[in-house]
This record gives sequence, structure tokens and C-alpha cells, in this order.
Amino acid sequence: MSGRNGASDERGRLATDPFEYRITKQGGMIVSRGGHAVMTVGGREAARLVAALQRADETQAQHLLARASGNYRRGNERS
Repeated sequence: MSGRNGASDERGRLATDPFEYRITKQGGMIVSRGGHAVMTVGGREAARLVAALQRADETQAQHLLARASGNYRRGNERS
């Protein structure tokens, strides 16, 4: 899968080191990876992300969390 709606994870990093999230009582979301909080999301953005995660399968959920956290390589950067 590649492109805007289905980005690839060619190196398998999302499978070996997946993102995790938990929803707070206030309706916000804490996104973590490797046991460390990466970011918190609140308000309308959190509500949209929760709704999208409920519709997504596991692979799509990992891509959504990667994009939300900003920790997402688009493939055009050089290593």
C-alpha cells in the first residue's frame, strides 16, 4: 500500500514498535510508543482521531497514530 490513504511501512517499524493510545476521562488522548508518551491530543482533533481509530483496522490505526504524532516518514527524506 502506498499513497495518501494507505502509506507503506516498508521497514516494518510500526509492526515491531507500535504506537499505543489511551483515552482520558476528559476525552483527550495520550499517544505513546515504546512506553513513553509521544504526544497528547485534545478537543476536536482527539474526537476526530478516536472516531477514525474506531473504524480502522490495526494497520490503519498505526498509520493514523503515526501521522497524528508527526512521527511519520513520507519516503522522500534521505537517511
